[in-house]
Amino acid sequence: MSAHRIYIYKRYERFWHWSQALLVIVMMITGFEIHGSYSLLGFEKAVRLHTTSAWVLLVLWAFTIFWQFTTGEWKQYLPSLRNVFAMVKYYSYGIFMNAPHPFKKTVEKKHNPLQRLAYLALLAFISPLVWGSGLLYLFYGQWASLGLKGLLELEWVANAHVAGAFMMTAFFFVHVYLTTTGHTLTAHIKAMITGWEEVDDHDLSAEKKS
Repeated sequence: MSAHRIYIYKRYERFWHWSQALLVIVMMITGFEIHGSYSLLGFEKAVRLHTTSAWVLLVLWAFTIFWQFTTGEWKQYLPSLRNVFAMVKYYSYGIFMNAPHPFKKTVEKKHNPLQRLAYLALLAFISPLVWGSGLLYLFYGQWASLGLKGLLELEWVANAHVAGAFMMTAFFFVHVYLTTTGHTLTAHIKAMITGWEEVDDHDLSAEKKS
């Protein structure tokens, strides 16, 4: 069966993806050390590195949001329920029976329906929980001047941040697992490195007819 390569991921898209991945990994490692799960860098160094990574990631997100809206790539993340059950069936058992993938990537549609819903959950719930609790924790010394003293408990904020961290960690590992579900174990990873995705020619024809 013949195949065709299409340029899916732009240069900046690949840059912010891998930069974000690195920063999230650093924040997970240092965050769980701060939580007391293990000792690796030392508490003070872990706090500094965790805080620095958080600020760098916020700046990266600011540039990325600007890029998404100026290029129109934000449309890639609009949620859709079309074929979502087909994706659930595929990931539940179809993938283990060598069933054909129900979603075909194109430049206009890079994410399948389940991915779009997962990104919606990340952007609408997990990220606000992590960043909101993290910033409240970071600026605990200013709570009085902000009128938050007495309204919030530091323990609540800390527990919310840890809960968000576990959700983010779960999202991260599921995301990594799904990168291995291409036509080869490394196909999706290679595509995010080079920008080029390999698809079967019959997939392209089916996409044009749909």
